[in-house]
Amino acid sequence: MTTDDSSTTATRGTTRRRVLQATGGLAVAAAAAGAGTAAAQGRPAAPGPRELITREVPGTGERLPAVGLGTFTTFDTLPDAPTGHIAEVVRRFYEAGGRVVDTSPLYGAAETNTGAALAGFQDRVFLADKIWSTGDFLWDEGHALASLERSMERLARGRPLDVVQVHSLVNIDCVLPMLHAWKAEGRIRAIGVTHHEPAYFDVLADWIERGDIDFVQVHYSVRTRAAEERVLPAAADNGVAVLVNMPLEKGRLHQVVGDREVPGLATEFGAANWAQYFLKWVLGHPAVTAVLPATSNPDHLTQNVGAMRGELPDRATRLRMVRHLEQVPGFDALPTAPWYPGKSYPGLVTRAQSGIRGRSPWWPPVPTA
Repeated sequence: MTTDDSSTTATRGTTRRRVLQATGGLAVAAAAAGAGTAAAQGRPAAPGPRELITREVPGTGERLPAVGLGTFTTFDTLPDAPTGHIAEVVRRFYEAGGRVVDTSPLYGAAETNTGAALAGFQDRVFLADKIWSTGDFLWDEGHALASLERSMERLARGRPLDVVQVHSLVNIDCVLPMLHAWKAEGRIRAIGVTHHEPAYFDVLADWIERGDIDFVQVHYSVRTRAAEERVLPAAADNGVAVLVNMPLEKGRLHQVVGDREVPGLATEFGAANWAQYFLKWVLGHPAVTAVLPATSNPDHLTQNVGAMRGELPDRATRLRMVRHLEQVPGFDALPTAPWYPGKSYPGLVTRAQSGIRGRSPWWPPVPTA
């Protein structure tokens, strides 16, 4: 699809709208309409949609609350470990009006824990999942299909997943055509591609421009702004929704600002804490559909979801926000700092990493988000 072919763009938008409506689309609007019966059905109640900052999914008419929930590392646990904190994070998220939840089969126990925490209202959220598949040979669909079916079981999903994404572009030449087939068959509602590493952003933009996709998920933050060069413009030009991973830089932004007070300019757009300062900066870009901060701390979740209410900074204010942070020691060095400083998330992935670390002379980066 090319952006200068208006007839192609219109046809694609109409087709996408029909698919979403036929498979249970407009989920957020439906969730808001059903909020009055939530208590009777044992589900958390949700505030009215007018109280939330929402963004439209291009070409569909569907609106999503602007702050979602990521699950990488933070929702991974060891067998028999307590998960009450995860359930509380999800409960607060839903009650605050959050609807977009992103996970992956690569995140250890995250899919299973997400499904358990969503029990009773898992079909009333916008679930984004991923496929990381090579199969036994090129064009082998078996492994990818098994992954999709396993994800559906773990999430106890009663209707198709809202979007399935090619995780970090792995085997995309084979997997993306599979996803198009699954979408046409009604197995999934929408298609996406993801990456978190700026070195791959040009490739990500290429797929936005030629892959006929619905969503892109990309690393974007007040410190990591490379997505502004090609990815975000390509998404805007091609009618592709944008989900943002690592908007808080996996705890590193908070580590940099430490105990400093939020600057006075935050009052101009209603940011009461640093989390809202960072998230509202990302949401200030008009191409962004939703941010996906991840946390296992219910109180941190409450701070995060506060970013989808009130004003958003304009372009000039966003530049001032960056300039303020550039004066903070450690801000420039953030990309080389370890993820989640001062925190520990014992889970299946961490246990596996520890086992390899003890045997390998070379320790690779942590798995991709």
